Amino acid sequence: MNNTECELPAAGTVDPSPKRKPLFHFWRCFWLTFLAVSLGYAWHSFYVPANEIAWAEDYALAKRQAAMSDKPIILYFTATWCVPCRVMKRQVWADPQVMELVNAEFVPVAIDVGDPENAEVMAAYNVQGSPVTIVCDSHGKALDWRVGGISKIQFLELLGSSN
Repeated sequence: MNNTECELPAAGTVDPSPKRKPLFHFWRCFWLTFLAVSLGYAWHSFYVPANEIAWAEDYALAKRQAAMSDKPIILYFTATWCVPCRVMKRQVWADPQVMELVNAEFVPVAIDVGDPENAEVMAAYNVQGSPVTIVCDSHGKALDWRVGGISKIQFLELLGSSN
């Protein structure tokens, strides 16, 4: 056995909490910043404000309303999973100028590309995906269209070119 005594430091000299390394602080800040930016981007991508556009319930109803009022039809092919569609709904469809113009001069209808009931309409206009915006006359004949997400300015140009 060893007869040497074990010496312990005095009570006032022991540091009660170990010091954190600066590298730990860096990574903690990095991951918190990454989380905040990721949540902000997710909100930006998927947030869609309400709009006051008088959407027709389906294509058949929109065609009847257009024939009775002699207004052109706006077919907006969209999907719930489509990020460019959500961006358009936020930046184009929720704009007050667009809402006023569309409600006054057009019969708009949003067509879900994921719904099997809309397969016939998609085949009639040769739509393969979303978003697709088509302006038709009151009888359903396509006048002009845009494929993909478009800005407010491009959307207003589309509406102006089809009149």
